[in-house]
Amino acid sequence: MALEPPQRLVRALGENDEWLGRLHRTAREAVDRRKLDVERVVVPGGRSGLVLLVRRSDGTPAALKLAPPAAAPALERAALAHWNGWGAVRLLDEEGHGLLMERLQPDVSLRSLPEAKALLEAAGTVRRLWVEPPAGHGFETVAERTERQAEAMRARAADDPLVAAALAVREELAASAPELLLLHGNFRQGKVLAGDRAPWLAVGPEPVVGERAYDLARLVRDRVEDLVAAAAGASSARRRVNRLADSLEVDRDRLRGWTLFRAVESGTRAVASGRRAEGELALEFASWL
Repeated sequence: MALEPPQRLVRALGENDEWLGRLHRTAREAVDRRKLDVERVVVPGGRSGLVLLVRRSDGTPAALKLAPPAAAPALERAALAHWNGWGAVRLLDEEGHGLLMERLQPDVSLRSLPEAKALLEAAGTVRRLWVEPPAGHGFETVAERTERQAEAMRARAADDPLVAAALAVREELAASAPELLLLHGNFRQGKVLAGDRAPWLAVGPEPVVGERAYDLARLVRDRVEDLVAAAAGASSARRRVNRLADSLEVDRDRLRGWTLFRAVESGTRAVASGRRAEGELALEFASWL
């Protein structure tokens, strides 16, 4: 089996990454144990794992995802198992290297739809994911995850007024969470793929427990490059916050606050990682809020 990791993954992890160096052997073991036939690697793929399109021994199409320990694949598995196909891709087995899942259409995400339709479908999908977490779960809370992120932000640019504003709003929101639901954690249009069992299903969760407004905050920033290029980008961004909040019965101010924090956190992290153009887009978006 020839396996060439997508360049996006190689750039994200680094060519000398230990897990990446073992990836071919890990993939071979995962494929052989399940008696899978590999069709192709999904490209460009994501920054946190490799996805193979495969067929099971009975000919059923499936997808096998392999991710490094830092991506917490065990937690992704736990979340997908808990949702059991409700709004999200369904697991096909519960053990072994990698996540074997039903095959969706990897090249058809909500980003293929016009913006208004994409947001409507996204709202309907994410609503299904917001359920009570399983008893004894090992998921982080939003407060725990964002405290780690806030520490990194303070180290990078604590004196920046935009960073200071984001840190302040995070302190206020984390101290007053109105609910503790299982969240996708990284929900956006590109994480919702077309399927056969249901029109649209979520993939790639970074599960966390907390309030719905946190989960919507990344969705608000979708297609940021189009917003920045538009003459009315700032007002469009604020309208999007209000529209999503109202359609999903989420407090507008809390959604705006989490959107600000997550945009600034993402922007400062991207700049620090050398992805300056990406980071500056996120920070300009944050300045509108």
